[in-house]
Amino acid sequence: MSDNSMNQTPQPSSLRLILTLTLAGLFSGLAIVGIYDATLPRITANKAMALQTAVFKVLPGIVRLQEIGYRNGELFVPENRTAELESVYAGFDEKDYLVGYAIPAEGPGFQDTIRLLYGYHSDRGRITGMEILESRETPGLGDKIYKDLDFVASFRGLRPGPPIRAVKKSARPASNEIDAITGATISSVAVVKIINQANAHWLPRLANAKNDDSVYRIYRQIQETRRNPTD
Repeated sequence: MSDNSMNQTPQPSSLRLILTLTLAGLFSGLAIVGIYDATLPRITANKAMALQTAVFKVLPGIVRLQEIGYRNGELFVPENRTAELESVYAGFDEKDYLVGYAIPAEGPGFQDTIRLLYGYHSDRGRITGMEILESRETPGLGDKIYKDLDFVASFRGLRPGPPIRAVKKSARPASNEIDAITGATISSVAVVKIINQANAHWLPRLANAKNDDSVYRIYRQIQETRRNPTD
């Protein structure tokens, strides 16, 4: 027998190799799932806190808020939040006067989905603020939709009677126009389009609610329940 034959190291079988890789992948997958399950409550809580903070930013002057759902042509107070629920947040001042609504909206940006929240003053018919909740737009360009404070502030006071427009920088923009961000026009227009679509979807519903006083009735019912709990 030759020296090469005597010194040859036994090679692992293909079956053993496949089994080892399978087990390693299985344990890695279980570890990832475990970490996700452990951190999900914290992630959910952080998102809820960020949303609540944003509501108070886009509706200046409110001290209380109430989530209001919409179903079958009527507004209602949802008992449980579901992914399919359509809802906005009604904001009330210290005298329990309805200041306006914070409206969540989302749509495609240049890179990925943009999620945002904006405030609408129902009596004045004006937008009271806008906050980006989630965005993966290009760093240094598209991310200016939330880093450029002038752009964010430019939504305050807009009157969305005609749809909002993003235009090139203008000395005297119209009451429904904002200046698009130089170098990030697509992302600027995407934000405007998202708000316009949400306005078309929600403002007629909220106008009807204002006319029939349903939001006030809902809010008064909630207040009465809190003052006189049944338990």
